[in-house]
Amino acid sequence: MNPTENVDQDAVLRARTVLLGSGRPDARQELEAYRVLAEVSPRAYLPKLCRALISAGHARELRDHPDAQLALYAEAVAVARRIGADDPNRTETLVRALSAHQRQLYEAGRRAEGFALCEEMARVGRQGFEAGQVQSPLYGHGRLTVALAEEGRHREAAEICGRFTRAGGAKEPDRGSFWDAIEWAAELDAAGDHGAALNAFAGIVATAREECAAGNGPPAILVWELVRHSQMLDAAGRRDEATAARQEALGLLAELDETGERRSWSNVLSWWTMLLALSGRELEPPASPDSPAPSFGSTSWSGDTARAYFDALPALEERAARLAGEADTDPRTHLPELIAVHRRATIRAALLRERRSHIVLEPLRPFFDRGVALARRLTELVGAEGRAALAGALTDRSMFLLAAERYGEAHEDFLAATALLDPAPESREK
Repeated sequence: MNPTENVDQDAVLRARTVLLGSGRPDARQELEAYRVLAEVSPRAYLPKLCRALISAGHARELRDHPDAQLALYAEAVAVARRIGADDPNRTETLVRALSAHQRQLYEAGRRAEGFALCEEMARVGRQGFEAGQVQSPLYGHGRLTVALAEEGRHREAAEICGRFTRAGGAKEPDRGSFWDAIEWAAELDAAGDHGAALNAFAGIVATAREECAAGNGPPAILVWELVRHSQMLDAAGRRDEATAARQEALGLLAELDETGERRSWSNVLSWWTMLLALSGRELEPPASPDSPAPSFGSTSWSGDTARAYFDALPALEERAARLAGEADTDPRTHLPELIAVHRRATIRAALLRERRSHIVLEPLRPFFDRGVALARRLTELVGAEGRAALAGALTDRSMFLLAAERYGEAHEDFLAATALLDPAPESREK
């Protein structure tokens, strides 16, 4: 049967008139025209219809109508699947439609359906590479790594991340080698492969060191990476290497205190908050399919996961307030828990602020000052046993102050933290 036999030819004529008229049609008219013409000239109009449907789903007036958005994205996917396999843009168009649909499904909490589309994106990307339509066999895999990580399937996520990193980039929009490498190291660590995670992170630090030496990267980023690396080295029992990393970071902070940044950089807060969140991951419940959690090595969290994480901030603050009262009467029992809960709230507050504004000093300083005050109180109570908590709180505040460009205070705090973590030999003897 000829596909045009059941098509209203008057509708076809009106659609062509709309598109060929002297005035630009509005989005709704254009979409309806493409719907009609895609039936009579699918090769020419299916890709255009798909793009129009995705664009319509992004419209401002639909932001408060998720069901309408879902319907448009679902239609876009159905249309993209009909595009001929020989169309050179089929892979890119279909992955784009699948990405929009899965994002909205996750936003609605329909994780199983969203995950199936993430798997389809990866499969389509692999097939598209084999057909010569995209440049990498990993095209379309980015969202799958996040979906796996959020369900606690860290080893599978790490395997894909490693392929991204070894490939030197994903050949996808919005992905870069630094973020690929960070995600890989984070997933290796979460999977329990700590040695491989350390090796991967050492590569990240080496790259940042080279860029900083060449004047192509801000010292602040290298400091944040060195500090996170030192924490990982400490956890692995490699104290001498951890100390060396801290001393290198301390030298850079001293330079910043004396001269400031060597040049003006764009907003680099994402580097700080990413590594801060990674340092606090062990405080959070582990991720599982029944209890998903953020992928702390990625900036592309699913909508429902991000919402649950940030919605928990008020409850954490309330819990901290209750614990503060209990710590007044029984500090040995409740103060350590209060410190942990306050840090969880602090990390959430920092991530939330970074998403909203580059202005962080005034909104966030009370969180970090409170963390230091609580840790000092614990140290006064239990002596040497509280040093690690105080060093951690001082490190957190130092890295925050570095993000706020308060270099002198950042250097002072980190100097105090290193004195606690790496005391001189004579101090250890005492």
